[in-house]
Formats: sequence, C-alpha cells, structure tokens
Amino acid sequence: MKASELFDLAGQVALVTGASSGLGVRFARVLAANGAKIALVARRADRLADVKATIEAAGGHAVAIEADVLDRAAMERAFEAAEQAFGTVTILINNAGVAHGGRAVDLPSEEWRRVLSTNLDAVFFWGQEAARRMLAAKARGAIVNIASILGFGVSKGAVAYATAKAGVVQLTKALAIELAFRGIRVNAIAPGYVKTDMAPVDQPEFRRHWIEDTPQQRYALPEEIAPSVVFLASDAAAFMTGSVLVIDGGYTIW
Repeated sequence: MKASELFDLAGQVALVTGASSGLGVRFARVLAANGAKIALVARRADRLADVKATIEAAGGHAVAIEADVLDRAAMERAFEAAEQAFGTVTILINNAGVAHGGRAVDLPSEEWRRVLSTNLDAVFFWGQEAARRMLAAKARGAIVNIASILGFGVSKGAVAYATAKAGVVQLTKALAIELAFRGIRVNAIAPGYVKTDMAPVDQPEFRRHWIEDTPQQRYALPEEIAPSVVFLASDAAAFMTGSVLVIDGGYTIW
C-alpha cells in the first residue's frame, strides 16, 4: 500500500475547534487537502468564512459554524450542523485554546477558571459529545487533542495553561482506554513554540529562553505542525491510541 493511501481521509468528516486562526486554520486546510470534509468551529464568523472560502477554492468541502466551545448548547448545535452538512463527525480536532501570563500569586480566580474551562473542560466535553455520536452511529473515528510541551514541564507565568495541558495529556489517555474497544482512537499532539497570534515568539526575552536555548534554535511554523493531525486521524496511525506526539524541535530533550 502506498503512503498516500494510508493518509487518505476521503469519506471522513472532521470537526476542528478554534478553526478561525493559528494552528486551527492549518489543521482544517491540511485535513481538507487529504480528502476530509471539514466543519469549522470558532467564535469569529468572519474569519471562519475566509477559511471556508480558502478550502473550497482549493477544491475541498467545508461548513462554517459559529460557536463558543464553552457553550454546551452551541456545541450540540455545532455537531448537528456538521451532521446535516456532511454526516457523522468521525474526526475531532480539539484545538481551541487560550493563553495567559503573570505570576501565580497574582492570578485572579476568574482567569484561572477561564483558562482551565477553555483548555481542559471544553476538550473533555467536545470529545465526549463526539464519542457519543460516533458510538450511536456505530462509526470508527479519531479524536486528536492539542496538548503542549508545557503539559510535561512548566515555565514561569503559565501556571493555569500548564496545568490545563497536563490535564489534556491524562484526559487523552483516559478516553483512549474507554473508547478503544469501539474503534475510536484518542491521541494528542504536544507542540513546542509555534509562531501564532497566541505565542510571542519574536519578543527578545521570549527568544532568549525558549527559542535560542533549544536544540534547533528556532520556533515552528503552523504548517510544520499541521501534518501530524492527518497522521493521527488516518489509517497510518491505526495502532496508535492514548499516545502524545511531541513536536518541539528538541525542546524536551533537555
């Protein structure tokens, strides 16, 4: 079998949260390029429309669904809209996330809750909903959660973010155990520092400690991370579940 056949996602329906910017855009585009039909989910409808147009201009199929990942009713409507457009969602990319900064002793409870709710709670509830619908449809599928290297090691000023991403690592493994027997695989990727709106990779103080001190001495571009979701969603990773794929330019070697 050719590699291109293993990575072929024709007939699959992928829902990508946080699909209006950053990694989410790249995830959606590369999944579409490999044959999946895409449900784009985010709060910014204007940006979603642009992503949808780009995918369709390249010959793909997409539907834009405005939803806040913290809104459970909106979540259900998003899955229903995806099903009406394309059928049962068989690939979920749990990508939506937020960052924060500041010392732990100064972190307001509201900010702690915002980060944990978005980066961990929503990952569980969207994964739960996707799994329920796959099970009801008797469909095999894949859930890919977006963790982080800060799920394994921490840095100053990221207590809530690091805690949430560590939770995503364990959540991925826990869901994998429960869903494997029904043909639903659950894996995660843990990116290092990537040039997106959320990561200040060009700030001198950031570069000194988190870029220049790493083996490759650079940050990643979104297009270098995106192919990993195709791998984990495809038959190429058919024997992988409960795994966390680290893509960090060697950062965690130290």
